[in-house]
Amino acid sequence: MFKKILVANRGEIAVRVIRACRELGITSAVVFSEADRKSLAVRLADEAYPIGAPPVKESYLVAEKIIEMAKKCGAEAIHPGYGLLSENSAFAQQVQQGGMVFIGPKAADIRILGDKVEARRLAKEAGIPIVPGVEFPSGRSEADALGEAEKLGFPLLIKAKAGGGGKGMRQIERKEDFPSALKLASSEARSYFGDGSVYLEKYLHRPRHIEIQVLADAHGNCIHLGERECSIQRRHQKLLEESPSVAVDASLRQKLGGAAAALAQKAGYLNAGTVEFLVDEKKNFYFLEVNTRLQVEHPVTEMVTGLDLVALQIKIAAGERLPFAQGDVKWNGWAIECRINAEDPAQNFFPSSGKIDVYREPAGPGVRVDSGVYQGWEVGLFYDSLLAKLICWGPDRAGALARMRRALEEFRLFGIATNIPFHKALVNHPRFFSGDFSTFFLEEEKGIMDGSEAGLEVALIGSVLYKELKRGESRLRQAAATLASQWKGEARRAALRQW
Repeated sequence: MFKKILVANRGEIAVRVIRACRELGITSAVVFSEADRKSLAVRLADEAYPIGAPPVKESYLVAEKIIEMAKKCGAEAIHPGYGLLSENSAFAQQVQQGGMVFIGPKAADIRILGDKVEARRLAKEAGIPIVPGVEFPSGRSEADALGEAEKLGFPLLIKAKAGGGGKGMRQIERKEDFPSALKLASSEARSYFGDGSVYLEKYLHRPRHIEIQVLADAHGNCIHLGERECSIQRRHQKLLEESPSVAVDASLRQKLGGAAAALAQKAGYLNAGTVEFLVDEKKNFYFLEVNTRLQVEHPVTEMVTGLDLVALQIKIAAGERLPFAQGDVKWNGWAIECRINAEDPAQNFFPSSGKIDVYREPAGPGVRVDSGVYQGWEVGLFYDSLLAKLICWGPDRAGALARMRRALEEFRLFGIATNIPFHKALVNHPRFFSGDFSTFFLEEEKGIMDGSEAGLEVALIGSVLYKELKRGESRLRQAAATLASQWKGEARRAALRQW
């Protein structure tokens, strides 16, 4: 086992890895930018090393600085977390060449499966259905691309060949919108991934986004840990995830899990990864892509399986065998995760920054918070807006939702705007509660997005009233009266009772 691991990331995932290291008796080191000097990860790590200015291109994306610090502190391995350099095959190769272990897939795995076109080819060879699509390398003419698009038919998706997370992705409904969307998608892909190549993909009607967690060791063992439901998305960014999925029965789970494991084995995959699928209304499934890293939403899988995925990543990287077989994996209950972001739902989810004046996490049975912030922390605009993840477990979906509602009510985070009000409205929505949703859900139920739902109204009013109190003003009723023309009377009265 490793004696020291360097964490090449920030925020809640850096904290998560540091805690796993401590439980395994491993010394943890973390790198940080100037903006993160007082971060929770720096406070918790055994050692911390500066790597540059706040912009990621001057700090967290500079592989040479990270590897230099890892060598300097005597780390035997580097954990990349998710995002940043986690799916950069060149970085994984540099870590290996530097005499250290990259805690994740082999560089070749990242390069092949991170290339969406190559991953689709492998999936097809493995007999896995794929969504109809076509590659469009950077440099081909716009006319050629339009011709391919017309063959596929509209609506369709333009997606970055070399990355994910919604970057370089555009949904096109009409032929007239295609040329401009192609330019924007290619430019964004080049900016984020250094490659402007894209591919075109047929857009399915009301699909669900279902992903399968896989684990593979260096001894030929490969298993899956079931599905995660990731259909609640805004602009292709996941907001809430759960495991299992209301749309997946035992038969479909076996098919999806078998397909994911088969693809991982065909690619010779190592460590943790996620195979993503689209599932239509008739339960037909299609391969979407592979994420060659730990996912943001991994806690829901941990909650229903009882496994520690980060600890397993570390053990696999150290050469250990998986301590269980596929038949040993058991799923218990239901888990739901809400991503708590520094975004203002009343302002079209505009990023929020500033000092966190009040921070109190919910607690109690079945409630977990993975956070990278604390009371007094200054939230900037240099990085992703994710502040924390609220995960709730219950014996069934109704129980998990009941706990989530309670936990969201208990969560106190003031000083900046967050999307907690959005989540309150979402988990109280009758369609979501019944399981009747797809990746189109937020487009179909715009009330959740624009603040017309009562739960969102109450929470937003509460935030405004808190700011009034914080300024030392005694005009509580006046503040509420000012909002009368904007919000329904019942929401106003509920907020007054609460405060």
